[in-house]
Amino acid sequence: MAKKKAFALRLNEDMLKALEKWASDEFRSTNGQMEYLLMKALKEAKRAPKPNSNDDE
Repeated sequence: MAKKKAFALRLNEDMLKALEKWASDEFRSTNGQMEYLLMKALKEAKRAPKPNSNDDE
């Protein structure tokens, strides 16, 4: 599994509430929903990271 790095993210309150609701509707954590949406956007833009063979360890 790829190593995860924590960082601070500032969002306005309304956007965060909308993300939390969306995540709940899809049975994901807010963090999981944000990761899902970011990866989807990266794939659509053909900028997704290439899989690393070391991730299987």
